Amino acid sequence: MTGSKLYDCASATQDDYERAIQSASVAFKTWSRMGPYAKRIIFLRAADILEKYMETEAPELMSAEVSGTRHWTKINSISGVGNLREAASLVSQIKGEIMPADAPGTTVLIEREPLGVVLAISPWNAPASLTVRAIATPLICGNTVILKPSEYSPKSQDLVVRAMIDAGLPKGCLHFLPVSTERTPAITEFAVKHKLIRHVNFTGSDRVGRIIAGYAATCLKRCLLELGGKAPVIILDDANIDDAVEAVVFGSYANAGQICMSTERVLLHESIAAPFKKALLARVRGIKFGNHEEEPDVSISGMFTQSSTRRVQGLLSDAVYAGAELLCGDMTATGPNLTIMGPHVVDRVTPDMEIFQRESFGPLVCLTAFATDEEAVDLANNSEYSLSASVFSKDVMRALEIARQVRAGSCHVNNPSVYIVAGAPNGGVGGSSGYGRFGGMAGVLEFTELKIISLGKSGVKYAV
Repeated sequence: MTGSKLYDCASATQDDYERAIQSASVAFKTWSRMGPYAKRIIFLRAADILEKYMETEAPELMSAEVSGTRHWTKINSISGVGNLREAASLVSQIKGEIMPADAPGTTVLIEREPLGVVLAISPWNAPASLTVRAIATPLICGNTVILKPSEYSPKSQDLVVRAMIDAGLPKGCLHFLPVSTERTPAITEFAVKHKLIRHVNFTGSDRVGRIIAGYAATCLKRCLLELGGKAPVIILDDANIDDAVEAVVFGSYANAGQICMSTERVLLHESIAAPFKKALLARVRGIKFGNHEEEPDVSISGMFTQSSTRRVQGLLSDAVYAGAELLCGDMTATGPNLTIMGPHVVDRVTPDMEIFQRESFGPLVCLTAFATDEEAVDLANNSEYSLSASVFSKDVMRALEIARQVRAGSCHVNNPSVYIVAGAPNGGVGGSSGYGRFGGMAGVLEFTELKIISLGKSGVKYAV
């Protein structure tokens, strides 16, 4: 946030990655055969250790590295520890099946086996929870992992790695290799294309996700990509306005809007638009923002970098020029390095505006009116993004019908768009939100492969 130096961090080289991948490949031979009970013990122990780190070291680290407010640090910590415990519960759920065979005396087994070495690339905005998510299910499935953390939050992400090692994860199963910004493009290409890397998971921007997908396509390699979002929230004419306002405020401004599932588009039924705006503005104007290092109780602190601020300012300025109305916020940035922006509300936003289509990753929300349920669905689906959405209505069955029509990996009824269900499959349904699923059995399917093994009896003669 300030642009000042926090500490020195080593940057891995291509040779470092080569050695780590070779080491992980060797460790895979034993880790993949380890029994479920031993793995579960390691993960449960790691969760307890990480919980202590989250109470002691994490708040200061996340505050400094990613400008995390006290509230966001707590959410991130709880989620990270919970993800480890959830992974531990999956270890005995990795199952296959037995199929009948036409050949007499033959049994066909279909087993689910680990892939090998997995490359995990995790982002800065939720350094504990998203790092755990990147490595936990691959490891519990029997894979070994090469972890490339964000170049902007290595110490926060290292807490997860330390917890796993302190819990007894065998040597070579997890390699942590930070890389400088300058080296990142070349190292990423090298690692993704490496013949011993069997799978890649990446959480981050759709711009980088497309690059990684391109590298993987050259060697026909599977990827799990959770990328950007432009989450719509549909407020129907019978919605509880107070509940909807609370969900929109949380979904739009938590972590200064720097969450892939952040609420960026609020679609309002025209009959309740006026009272909703009045209630929203009253709530938003009471949000405290500023430098969290000087005022620990602020809800919104600095954005990630000055370029992040400029991107948001550009989207706001273009929208106002195109006819949108700024109801709250003044498009200015303050604080050290000009990274602190207050909450913004933009009305009369239309689909042809860039702010409607492009992820802002900042503290703003756009308002657009609609007249019918069909129009609301069309507006919600008028986006390249498909990660998360919400619908608010007192008629749950009506909301459910709309939720089923919204193109999103998750659509919540009377809940915020930023809503993660532990163990549920997380991910987009294509476009700029990526593809594949983290979480629960969907994650197990992602990080394992089906293998057919047939068992024949002796003495069978085959015709030639």
